Amino acid sequence: MDDGDEYAKLIRRMNSPRVVIDNDASEHATVIKVDTVNRHGTLLEVVQVLTDLNLVITKAYISRDGVWFMDVFYVTGNDGNKAEDERVLNYIQKALEIDASVVNSIRSSIGEYTSIELSGTDRPGLLSDVSAVLTDLGCNVVNAEIWTHNARAAAVMHITEQSTGSAIEDPKRLSLIKELLSNVLRANGNFRSAIICISSPEETHTGRRLHQMMFAARDFEKLESVNENSTGPYVNVSDCADRDYTVVTVRCIDRPKLLFDTVFALTDMQYEVFHGTVITGRKEAYQEYYIRHVDGLPISSEAERQRVTECLEAAIERRSSEVLLYCLACFIFLSCPPNNDHSHLLQGLELEMCTDDRFGLLSDITRILRENGLSIRRAEISTKDGKAKDSFFVTDVSGDPVDPKIVLLIQQQIGKTVLHVRGKSNVLPESPKETPRSFLFGTLFRCRSFQNFGLIKSYS
Repeated sequence: MDDGDEYAKLIRRMNSPRVVIDNDASEHATVIKVDTVNRHGTLLEVVQVLTDLNLVITKAYISRDGVWFMDVFYVTGNDGNKAEDERVLNYIQKALEIDASVVNSIRSSIGEYTSIELSGTDRPGLLSDVSAVLTDLGCNVVNAEIWTHNARAAAVMHITEQSTGSAIEDPKRLSLIKELLSNVLRANGNFRSAIICISSPEETHTGRRLHQMMFAARDFEKLESVNENSTGPYVNVSDCADRDYTVVTVRCIDRPKLLFDTVFALTDMQYEVFHGTVITGRKEAYQEYYIRHVDGLPISSEAERQRVTECLEAAIERRSSEVLLYCLACFIFLSCPPNNDHSHLLQGLELEMCTDDRFGLLSDITRILRENGLSIRRAEISTKDGKAKDSFFVTDVSGDPVDPKIVLLIQQQIGKTVLHVRGKSNVLPESPKETPRSFLFGTLFRCRSFQNFGLIKSYS
């Protein structure tokens, strides 16, 4: 083993992470302060722990002081209230105070399954075809997550034998599954070869893996078929010459897991975040990072700057199909007379299904969505204790918002108590009132010690 790795481990053991969770410092959020030895990926690991608990990070302050890394996060639950569940708080404390390899191992396991990774060209009905093939082969989908972006699609699916409920191990059977799924992905003449990977379960974070698969498919490259005028995030990459940093600024509609996605993109591209701030308004998020490459140098070329911009935009958009359509709806709403009723344009775009699990359920549901002219932009499939809970983020086949009449028709076919429409909103985006750069970085660059962070007050 490399001497440098051993030295880094020694330093970490001598300076174990310190985590302080404070529910009194802010009126509206739980404040979590993390002080730890810095290494590449430290920030991502902390954000991942909070995100995997479905906590909403409303604000964050990040600073690196030499080899020490210091983060302050303001978090709430999905209901907007402070995180006060002792089990959750104890988990955070333990997870952030131990080595990342242990953090990965204490995530709850789904059980025995076979993992399938699919990557190729997106098209309407793709998930329906994949589900039908798996059902015909006697494979049960236990969990799955599917992303689409820029005409690419990627999926991580966990399957078992329908007859035994265990992982599939027969090499001939696995080869047949791979062959038939490859045929499905290549059905419409892909611009690049479909990729199928079948393996035993590993401690691989699904969100990380999907980002990597989409990046490998070069989804950050715009295709001719993609609408160049679609609403997207604002990403700016500029120089901070006096401090020898590159400054990355992001403004976009806020959503769950946004911070994880942007931090992962920077980490995976081998950039270190030295200072940063994140502030969210009612619907908009502002992020600012002072970064360098892991070799210690800021971005030096226009080509690299453009690549970082494109990759960050893609990382934000992969999980944002419904948010992009919400932006479109808001634009139409603002452009029309106020006395008109445009509530149909602001209908929720997430269809959530909760029902008793059964073999072939996913195939049946995706077939119904397909037959009614809907295209699945993103999906999250999960089963537990005999119950299936699936979320589908849908548009029509042209990428436009779904006609509410179609949704009612689908609910009649599936059952109104089984399929629900989520994400209804009549609140337009509001920009953050703060100007983060003047506050945060004007202070940080004057401070030699992170102890001053204890004086930072809530903006709430």
